[in-house]
Amino acid sequence: MFNSLSDRLQDTFDKLRGKGRLTEDDINVAMREIRMALLEADVNYRVVKSFVARCKEKCLGADVLGSLTPAQNVVKIVLDELTVLLGSTDSKLTLAQNRTPNVIMLVGLQGSGKTTAAAKLAYLLKQQGHSPLLAACDTHRPAAADQLATLGGEIGVSVFRGDGRDAVAVAEGAVREAVDHLNDIVIVDTAGRLQIDEEMMQEAVAIKKAVRPDQILMVVDAMTGQDIVNVVTEFANRVDFDGVIMSKLDGDARGGGALSVREVTGKPIKFVSMGEKPDSLEVFHPDRMAKRILGMGDVVGIIEQAQKVADEQQMADAERMLREGFTMDDLLAQMQQIRKMGGLQKIMGMLPGMERAMGQIPAGAMDDTQLTRIEAMIRSMTKEERARPKIINGQRRKRIAAGSGRSVQELNQLIRQWDEMNKMMGKMRGLAAQGGGKKGRRAMQQMMRGMGGGRGGFPF
Repeated sequence: MFNSLSDRLQDTFDKLRGKGRLTEDDINVAMREIRMALLEADVNYRVVKSFVARCKEKCLGADVLGSLTPAQNVVKIVLDELTVLLGSTDSKLTLAQNRTPNVIMLVGLQGSGKTTAAAKLAYLLKQQGHSPLLAACDTHRPAAADQLATLGGEIGVSVFRGDGRDAVAVAEGAVREAVDHLNDIVIVDTAGRLQIDEEMMQEAVAIKKAVRPDQILMVVDAMTGQDIVNVVTEFANRVDFDGVIMSKLDGDARGGGALSVREVTGKPIKFVSMGEKPDSLEVFHPDRMAKRILGMGDVVGIIEQAQKVADEQQMADAERMLREGFTMDDLLAQMQQIRKMGGLQKIMGMLPGMERAMGQIPAGAMDDTQLTRIEAMIRSMTKEERARPKIINGQRRKRIAAGSGRSVQELNQLIRQWDEMNKMMGKMRGLAAQGGGKKGRRAMQQMMRGMGGGRGGFPF
């Protein structure tokens, strides 16, 4: 979503880096470009005005203009202010320790993704060891309860529908149901409208009064744009929500809403939705998002994604690969882990500088269908061929290519790239035995280049 904004800001910083010393005019030009970039990203103009004013004031200080590395100081100031704009610190979901069940109420306009967000939040809490119950309190939209029931069935979470007519009664019934069945959290999915109206607000206030939620979260469509200010302000005045779930952050809109909501309401963004799958709801980290917008990547996020899918068997497999070599089964396992971590495009987008670089990669080159094609070729091999790809001669290659629906040329490329990877593994084994040093770092750099899709690298 922030690719265009990120490109504009990085272009501005590149111009500053080309100057040995910065003058006040240089700062003024840079601030004007930053202002235009934010406005084009559909950030609220009041937010832009105050943000640029704070940045400019700090950039014109003697510490920046008199510095030997002024451009770096400007980037640091913009990063810090952008982090403040997004919320400064993480805002975790707060649950009452002395109350069971805890009630979480979701509010927002129709089409913002409330029902989907309710299911994703239930899945996240279930993964954390809780026993959530979903309450279908959207009694106005046709099939809303059916949608929630379907989503709940996919993730193994019960859905309370009640009589399907009185939203307040459904919410109260869900709390009683949770007490009877030992559910420790109730997630209330409320009704929305295409625009704010009095009936929707009165119903939300009535549900809040009836079940006394511990947390009220507003689901906001990240593609809303400047109008998001009016929407969140009205909800803040009427139901006083505690935080925001930003949905559709993986879309291709300009993303100004996400940068405006915290400054306008003072309410923190608690979660962001980065896809359609149940596990795509993530805790929001303002500092990491600010770094990604400025093209600095989110390496910590990659590590956390990897930790989610790591287990003792994988660690044992890594040790075995370093000791014995890299097989096609190992490659297949690594591709499956990439899918669990959210897919190749998501991972690459979290690497420093990659969001911008990805815009220059041909369409489809980063598509996860590349993984599917490689997987098809590997699964067309016999067990022995996977363990010892060197035995795959011309006749075997024709058979594997035909079985996978790929060409012999594609299979040749895969085998050639596997061979390069195995050679790198061999170098790592030798250097590990010798203690590493500069040669070890050089071999690791070569291996990473090989994995990057260049000459001798895997095509994903």
